Amino acid sequence: MDFFNVTGRTPLNGQIEVFAAKNAILPMIAASILCKNDSVVLHNIPDILDVRVMIKVVERLGAEIIFDNDNNKLSINASNLKSVEAPYELVSKMRASFMVLGPLLAKYGEAKVSQPGGCAIGARPIDQHIRGFAKLGAVVTDEHGYIVARSRGKLIGGDIYFDRPSHTGTENIIMSAVLAKGETKIINAAQDPEIVDFANMLNLMGAKVSGTGTSTVTIEGVESLHGVDYTPIGDRLEAGTYLFGVMSTGGTIKVNGIKPEFLKVPILKISEMGGDFKMGKDWIRLKAPKSTKSVNIVTDPYPGFPTDLQPMVMASLCTAEGVGVIWERVFENRFIHVMEFNRLGANIRISGDRATIIGNQKLEGTTIMCSDIRAGAGLLIAAMVSNGNSKLKRVYHIDRGYQRLDERFNSLGAKIQRLSE
Repeated sequence: MDFFNVTGRTPLNGQIEVFAAKNAILPMIAASILCKNDSVVLHNIPDILDVRVMIKVVERLGAEIIFDNDNNKLSINASNLKSVEAPYELVSKMRASFMVLGPLLAKYGEAKVSQPGGCAIGARPIDQHIRGFAKLGAVVTDEHGYIVARSRGKLIGGDIYFDRPSHTGTENIIMSAVLAKGETKIINAAQDPEIVDFANMLNLMGAKVSGTGTSTVTIEGVESLHGVDYTPIGDRLEAGTYLFGVMSTGGTIKVNGIKPEFLKVPILKISEMGGDFKMGKDWIRLKAPKSTKSVNIVTDPYPGFPTDLQPMVMASLCTAEGVGVIWERVFENRFIHVMEFNRLGANIRISGDRATIIGNQKLEGTTIMCSDIRAGAGLLIAAMVSNGNSKLKRVYHIDRGYQRLDERFNSLGAKIQRLSE
């Protein structure tokens, strides 16, 4: 099993290009199922474990897939599938693979998909997906750990209300509705840029989806979809990881391939911490201050501060001046990593859904462990700030969401060795 040996106290400098957004790519792979003919071809795709799992799920259904990982190009022909069942051993590895249910139901009238797994960061129920499918006319049952959905003929459009904005729920319902009869509206939909990008791709395939980026999404059903050649947007979470890395270690970075508007709240918070920005249409340049100031953070669905950047800003706050508070309002178990931060010498106190970070701490290297993708990235940043060496274990979590994050940080001046034990 791989681990990282991290030598701390090295500033980061240089420039880096982000890959396509993981949270846009995964539903796009699922959406390939909707094609009547032709292939979906995606570019700038990172070679990460979550992408590999989604590829395996769609391959198991019968799709023909070519992943040219040297050129980060993915070609999917899922026009003639042989199965509508996504098995436990794959879906349990990654929650997003549950999104194959929507397109399978829309195209074939039935689907059998294992209940999802993924990161242990709190409850992310699929009940909103299920209620949405039922609203469109499907009969949905739970059979021995599998969600089975069937329809009698075409699904029928209708109004669907989410109690809480759901990223994957919004995408799954969009996919189930694009071939339905009539109009479907999702009220209180998630507004993330990846959903807008996903809808843009679907519309190029022949769908009629409007309103993404707002709380109400409208889908007009069409007869069929065709293939497309598409480059997804850059990954704002990867970009944010580099920005908080520089705010923690010091230095100057230019991140290319990302629209600053997708990181509006993190940029505002980093500016409050003392960061100096220059920005263009698809790039961000950040110069870290000599001394970082503490801030308060509230995580919320987009356009709020992303919960997926919470561990990274926590790493920056550990050595900042003053006291910062993080109010986690998305997932109830997203402070699992705090114990590992404190092992490095951080002073973080948890009270319910709030973490108080006492700054000005001198972190010291030790052995720490990843619990999920983003916690792993935050702990890696904390290790890069620490004196001496740190051993970061279970880095397969990081590999789920980042292509060789160790090598990417090393290209900016970090000292990270990937070793096996």
